[in-house]
Amino acid sequence: GLKDISVIKTAPPRRQSIKTYLIKEDAHTIKAALDKEINRGGQVFIVHNKVQDIENFSAKIRELVPNATITIAHGQMNEKELEKKIDLFYQGKSQILIATTIIESGIDIPNANTMIVNRADRYGLSQLHQLRGRIGRSDKKAYAYFVIPNDRSLSSIAERRLKTLQTYAEMGSGFNIASSDLEIRGSGDILGAHQSGHIESVGLELYMELLKDAVRELKGEERVYNKNIEVKTPYPAYIPGSYIENSPERLKQYKRLSNIQEIDQLEHIKIEYSDMYGPLPIELEHLFSTLAIRITLSPCGVKALTVAGKAITIQFDQNILESNQTLSGNIASYFLSRPKKYKFSPDYKVLYSADSQVTISDLISFSEMIRKEILTK
Repeated sequence: GLKDISVIKTAPPRRQSIKTYLIKEDAHTIKAALDKEINRGGQVFIVHNKVQDIENFSAKIRELVPNATITIAHGQMNEKELEKKIDLFYQGKSQILIATTIIESGIDIPNANTMIVNRADRYGLSQLHQLRGRIGRSDKKAYAYFVIPNDRSLSSIAERRLKTLQTYAEMGSGFNIASSDLEIRGSGDILGAHQSGHIESVGLELYMELLKDAVRELKGEERVYNKNIEVKTPYPAYIPGSYIENSPERLKQYKRLSNIQEIDQLEHIKIEYSDMYGPLPIELEHLFSTLAIRITLSPCGVKALTVAGKAITIQFDQNILESNQTLSGNIASYFLSRPKKYKFSPDYKVLYSADSQVTISDLISFSEMIRKEILTK
């Protein structure tokens, strides 16, 4: 949430998308692709990422197009020799460049608009996308051929990678390909038991809460000082087993309720429960009220709230107040100015005695009043 993302989808003027084919190893199809490009005066990249037999592979290509000029390039060549080979192709003196993945970045040859990638099933999705980006750099239609073996089946992951490239062949599809790559390879074990760094130290849930607070602070939004306020009341507050009988579902709803941060959200869930499970039992009404009290007091730096008979005790979190002088000043000013109504101790503990037994409705009204008085000073 800290940064916006911009996606450039507008192609350069007259630039065309790359037509992508997934083909099984077939000399006739490869020869047709080579002839088509050479006959229109263009050049061809052939990617063969195995230095040991690149010469043997080149000999097979020579048999298919004996009249074409072929150059070989790979990373084990002498630096000057490699530069000479690439320059030869760049100058248009060679029609076919057979190379390893050394060409996947930094090469811009507008006249090269056909690419054949041998054993495409062995490459990663981002690598294939990067290789394909070496062609189609002019106003001519470009063609990419991903060659797979015809005598063996592909792994499911390799199939997904190649189908993704066929699906997203239009201009500006890089973001879609990146998203698919993340989906195929996974985003790490963020939800599993094997963690590292800060997540391992504090746990995923607390880490995400801390991260959310940091983002909120950097955005200049109002900080929620303590969402996990301990509320102790004599009123039974829980989801009865007779109301939601399925235990996993009941736990799921507890988790859902614990993450609520707005009163309006609580009201929506109340309506949802009534529609799904029937009228709310008194215990669940008490639970919603308790959660509403926690949400109401969350910006006030309250650590705990306890109800016992006619007495209400509020304990403020001194660590929070030390970092917020305005809030601590408002709290001290309000309670100290009303000594007959409140007993206020130096450790920011407040005792209030009501005239009669404190009900859950009284507690909600009391919490709303405390928030209003403290935060509007």
